[in-house]
This record gives sequence, structure tokens and C-alpha cells, in this order.
Amino acid sequence: MKKLLLTGFEPFLSFTVNPTMRIVEELNGLEIGDYQVLSRVLPVDFALSGAKILAHIEDVKPDAVISLGLAGGRYKITPERIAINVKDGAADNEGHIPVDETINIEGEPGYFSTLPIRQMVNKLLEEGFPAEISNTAGTYLCNNVMYEALQYAKTVNPNMKAGFIHIPASHELAIQHGKIPSWSHADLKKSVEICIGELV
Repeated sequence: MKKLLLTGFEPFLSFTVNPTMRIVEELNGLEIGDYQVLSRVLPVDFALSGAKILAHIEDVKPDAVISLGLAGGRYKITPERIAINVKDGAADNEGHIPVDETINIEGEPGYFSTLPIRQMVNKLLEEGFPAEISNTAGTYLCNNVMYEALQYAKTVNPNMKAGFIHIPASHELAIQHGKIPSWSHADLKKSVEICIGELV
């Protein structure tokens, strides 16, 4: 059976819970389609997150990597098309605020996802879940780990698929936060399982 490294993030900024963390913990060890899921939770830390996902890739030696991130305010499941070689944005959990920083000085300006993102979106829509491809992963931690995983795939293991999926807030988080759209935890989790099922 093939191995999938599935990552989520710890809570960050004003988001006191992170649904990606709960999802990856619950899916850890399950077999979905052709893959066994091996989950890890990443820190919201610009200095550590890239190194952490690379260490997990070296440890797990996965056939595919899917990283999940919370996009508070989005109302669809959005597989990302591209990661860019930039760190810029709000403070991470350690208080670091990068401005126009390069992720990897030797890296390409950007890397495209190698996940079957169109098939994922089509299957989600078929199953009744709002979804679309996103053309920007931003420049925060989500883009950072997506870029690192894709650069690894490009330069070290071209047979490894890699990419990133943003998900909306959970109801629990939306109640705490106020005015953001949300999905039930069950629907968020089911949507991630559907995406994993398209890794064929």
C-alpha cells in the first residue's frame, strides 16, 4: 500500500482552534483508496515549518503529500494550484513578521501542485461539496510548506506527488470568531477523504 503524508497546522493568530489539526489526527492510520494515511501537525512558525515538513517527508518516505490549511473566510474547499517563493504576511506564533523574504534562495519562483486538483474539485462537486481550484495559496505558512514539499518533489523525488488544500472554518471556530462562513466538522473531514480518494 502507498503512503500519504497528511499534514495540518496548530491554531494560529485569532483562530483558537484549527480544524485541520483535528482532521489529520482523526485520519491518521486509516486506509483510503490506495493509501495509508500518516498524519503530522506542523507549527505555525516560519523558521520551523519548512524544516519540519521536510523532516517528516524524510521520515515517512511518502508516495504523496497533502498539506491542509485553514482559510478563514473561504466557503469552498480549494486545492491550490501554485506555491511561490515568498514569505510575507502576518505574525506567526513566535511573533515573526516576514517582509518580502525568499523561502529558498536556490529555488524556482514557483512550483505547481502535482496533485490531481481538477479531479479533486470535480469529485467534490459531484458529491455536493462546494469546491474550486485556488490560484493563490497566499504568502503565509500554507504557501511556505507547500513550496518546500514541491521543491523536494522537484529536486529529490520526482515520483512523489505533493500539494496543498485550503479548507473553510469549522462551525466551532466560526462561533468563536464571529463573521466567517463555516462547515460542519463531518463535512470538512469527508471532503478531505474524497480528495485523498482521487490519488490514483
